[in-house]
Amino acid sequence: MANYQHLHDWNLSPTEAVILQNQLRTQVRIQPLTTTPKTIAGCDISFNKFEETVYAGVVVIDLETMETIEEAGVVSTAPFPYIPGLLSFREIPSLLEAWAKLTIEPDVVMFDGHGTAHPRRIGIASHAGLFLNRPTFGCGKSVLVGKYEEPALERGSWSPMTHYKDVIGAALRTKNKVNPVYVSPGNLIDLETAIALTLQCDGGYRIPEPTRRAHNLVNALRKGEKVM
Repeated sequence: MANYQHLHDWNLSPTEAVILQNQLRTQVRIQPLTTTPKTIAGCDISFNKFEETVYAGVVVIDLETMETIEEAGVVSTAPFPYIPGLLSFREIPSLLEAWAKLTIEPDVVMFDGHGTAHPRRIGIASHAGLFLNRPTFGCGKSVLVGKYEEPALERGSWSPMTHYKDVIGAALRTKNKVNPVYVSPGNLIDLETAIALTLQCDGGYRIPEPTRRAHNLVNALRKGEKVM
């Protein structure tokens, strides 16, 4: 059973959630990794905006072979409404439920979402990273906040994303001539390492393998093709 720490309860109003985000952001640590990771997990969520049912999945991958070595998923109920900027309060409880089912504790965790590339610098990858107390980062398919110049068209090219003069993430080209993904550190990792890991987890698609496989898992749960 993979462990995590209990930081706070989830029965909050939106106003209380914003206050809590501003408190938690002071605990986030952006720093290089101290060891080379051997495993990486991808985390994803699927839900309808106006429904309470949440499908959460975690897929653990061997970084050397890129083989899936474990996966866990849950069908759960969201404790919080759909409010942009506060989605972590809707998504993290279910992801923690799936995380607790793992028998392998991954070295680093990639989220389909954002870390510091968030209006208050605490997207799901940063918020969940405080619970998991291990290196986390976000790899989003769209921009929540921040501006950037288009990176060069070649795979591996990237440009910084800025918000109020802060560098909050990177627009990263994972394939030649495809739209970039948006990488940002969550907790206990830096931007350069998050970019390197995103490129390392290449399966030939725009979306890196950890979150792509987690996305496939939650869609299978949602369609009833997989029961966990």
